[in-house]
Amino acid sequence: MDIRDAIALIKHPPVTARTQMVWADLGCGSGLFTYALANLLETGSTIYAWDKTPPSLSSQPNPRHVTIQPGQLDFLKDDLPLSGLDGILMANSLHYVPGKPAFIDKISAHLQEDGVFLIVEYETAKANPWVPYPVPFQTLKALFHRAGFTVAVKLNERPSLYGSGHMYAAMFRRIFV
Repeated sequence: MDIRDAIALIKHPPVTARTQMVWADLGCGSGLFTYALANLLETGSTIYAWDKTPPSLSSQPNPRHVTIQPGQLDFLKDDLPLSGLDGILMANSLHYVPGKPAFIDKISAHLQEDGVFLIVEYETAKANPWVPYPVPFQTLKALFHRAGFTVAVKLNERPSLYGSGHMYAAMFRRIFV
C-alpha cells in the first residue's frame, strides 16, 4: 500500500469545527497511516506517533506541514501521557489487544468529549500470527457502542494483500445532545 491508498482508505469528513487538532497514532509502525492522516488534517495540527519500539518513520508527503512527534510507548501497558485528544488513530494495531472492552474504555478517557477513534482493521474473525485478536466491523461497532460511541461509520474498504478478506477503515464518535 502506498500513501495515496492509505489516504483513500481513511479519508473522512471533518470531525470538529476546530482547525488545529491533536491526534495520537497508537502503533504507528513506519508511519504510513500517520502521514495519511497528516494529509487530511489542517496546518497547525499535531500527531503523536507512538509505537512499542522506537518509531522509524519513513519519509512521506506532508503538504500541510502537520507536526509529527514520534515516541516510544506500549499502548497496552503504558498510560498515554496526553488527554484532551481530538482523535486516536489505530491502524492495524487494535488486533493486538486481547481485552478490547476495557482497553477502549481506558483509551477513550484521553479523548475530548467529541473526540473520535479512527480504526483500520481486517474484516475477519479468524486469528493468525499477524492478527491475533481480529475484530470485524460489526463486532467493533458493538464494542464501541457499549463504550458510549453512538456513531459508527465504515469509511472505506479495500482488498487485503494477505488472505481473502479485506481491510476497512471506520470512525467512531460520541454524540452529545
